[in-house]
Amino acid sequence: MSVALKLSFEVLEVRTRHPFTIARGTSDAYRRVWVRLTDADGAEGWGEADPSSYYGETADTVVAALGRLGPVLPAGPFDLENAEAAMLRTLGGNPSARVAVSAALHDLAGKRLGAPLWKLWGLDPARAPLSSFTIGLDAPEIVRAKVREAAPYPILKIKVGTPDDEAMLRAVREVTDKPLRVDANGGWSAKQAMARLPLLEEMGVELVEQPVAAGDLAGLAAVHRASRIPIVADEACQVAADIPGLAGAVDGISIKLAKCGSLREALRMIAVARAHHLSVMVGCMIETSLGITAAAHFTPLLDLVDLDGAALLAHDPFVGASIDGGRITLPTAPGLGVTRR
Repeated sequence: MSVALKLSFEVLEVRTRHPFTIARGTSDAYRRVWVRLTDADGAEGWGEADPSSYYGETADTVVAALGRLGPVLPAGPFDLENAEAAMLRTLGGNPSARVAVSAALHDLAGKRLGAPLWKLWGLDPARAPLSSFTIGLDAPEIVRAKVREAAPYPILKIKVGTPDDEAMLRAVREVTDKPLRVDANGGWSAKQAMARLPLLEEMGVELVEQPVAAGDLAGLAAVHRASRIPIVADEACQVAADIPGLAGAVDGISIKLAKCGSLREALRMIAVARAHHLSVMVGCMIETSLGITAAAHFTPLLDLVDLDGAALLAHDPFVGASIDGGRITLPTAPGLGVTRR
């Protein structure tokens, strides 16, 4: 009888170089879960869970969820579709826990085949778009310092969604003329978002991410109709099944592995978004390079990239894909190509 893969994990605490503030709150410490799948020959596949309380997860819920997966783990890494379906049936939610195992399965499959994941998918790393770098909410003088510190990055994403948005954006524009994208994390009402559109145009903003609450589809559509700036759904779009309902209400969708639950679901989201003529972006949580690299492998399929989670850390425990200078460099080693620092 085939022996299932052995699952082990370790909870890691990482910190950002600066307190990271969005419309929903502030933190500088994050607990991430490093997942390892070991086959009968001792080969390991790695993945990372980056839980968000917004989606009902913590490191503790991830650990509890992983404890339920033993009976449904496959004997090897190649039965990916069935493995991911079995995890979804077993856990229901817990997307960051499921995607950590999904990434580990893909990592192990690539190692067994001796090729990086992007090559197995037939992709060209040179086609990956530039990544933006995020500036969190802060006082104007600190914002200016953060923008100067981000000098190597050609595109900035500015967190907004508070009464101080204008001061935040003007502080950024005092020190840079780089392309700007903004992310409100659902912090505005539709009325507030539409009132801010003239300011966003004045500041040269090229994209607005999740201007209103995730459940306010009518508000999202109203902002989209009023805006000459492209609108991208993030929190409002978790899985592929959400996309048809967003068509006509936004210009694009943002994928995050921690909310969609598997690498195969991310690929489905890309296909469904394309079928509805929507642009596709990938974003991230605060993650190590292990989590970032899993998403980076499909960036050649995308229009927009925001994979700066590891670049915001004070210390990254892994080495994998990088966004140095905004340019994504994918590993050439088999699987995800991630190593421990």
